Amino acid sequence: MSPPLQDATERCPYKADTDDKHRAAYPLEAVEDLLNNLKISGRQGAHVLDLGAGTGKFTEELSRRNEKFSILAVEPQKDMRLQLEAKNLPNVEVKAGHSHGIPVQENGVFDAVIAAESFHWYADSESLDEIWRVLKPGGTLGMIWNIDDYNQTRRYHVQTEWEGKLRDLTWTFDDATPRFRHEKWQKVFDSQLNLLPVALVKKGNSEFTLPIGKEMEKWVWTSELSKEDLWNRYSTLSQVAVLEGENLTKFKETFDAIVDGPDVEKTEDGMILTHGVTPIAWTTKLLDGAPIDSSKDMDTAA
Repeated sequence: MSPPLQDATERCPYKADTDDKHRAAYPLEAVEDLLNNLKISGRQGAHVLDLGAGTGKFTEELSRRNEKFSILAVEPQKDMRLQLEAKNLPNVEVKAGHSHGIPVQENGVFDAVIAAESFHWYADSESLDEIWRVLKPGGTLGMIWNIDDYNQTRRYHVQTEWEGKLRDLTWTFDDATPRFRHEKWQKVFDSQLNLLPVALVKKGNSEFTLPIGKEMEKWVWTSELSKEDLWNRYSTLSQVAVLEGENLTKFKETFDAIVDGPDVEKTEDGMILTHGVTPIAWTTKLLDGAPIDSSKDMDTAA
């Protein structure tokens, strides 16, 4: 059986150049918040694993920081990996690999493992085992996503009616591929969380503090996009990218009808105002199985 990240990326029709060009950038405040919670902000030369790095949008954020992190970017999808390698980012090594087989033989190597828009691909106990293996004692696991309102969960309160309609369209063409909006990524933690304020995730040799820390709606943002750029960003969603012929034509017509609606807010020069949020989450590897104070890892979401 293929590992989940490798299996999913091989099925999805990603175009690396399109994905890299049109996906939203990460808000700097959200990045700083995550790195603070991972205890590596200001930590010179910290060893960081970017797991499921894609084309390296988050790897770039890590690479340009003053801490000069030592970064290993692991990505199973060849085209994505080649796009990342072509950037020649300083202090970054790129390797092929996946969450069930991180290409590092040594144990306890990294101060932090970060999953940027990728943890939902491989949210299972086998992945946590492997992440636990490569983290130093007391090392941290961080997760971050950039989620446009049109790609949100069903229960999320989107900021505009038209983006709610576009979200409905997104769900209409949903498939079995794991995504953030399905809200299943946290189950690998929740299924093992009891009523105690601190619990252990134990599967094989995996041990992490629970409940995980998270800020799911703190970092909201607005983008200004032309209609063409909005379509280009929207069509990076794999279930849209796979459409062809009449199915694509009908889908695009529905998209146009929504985006051309009277409730769509625009700037004076005709740019469409779109909205999104950058959720972050984090947890800590336990020191030799001894509980760590998780009071700082409690849910701070509004």
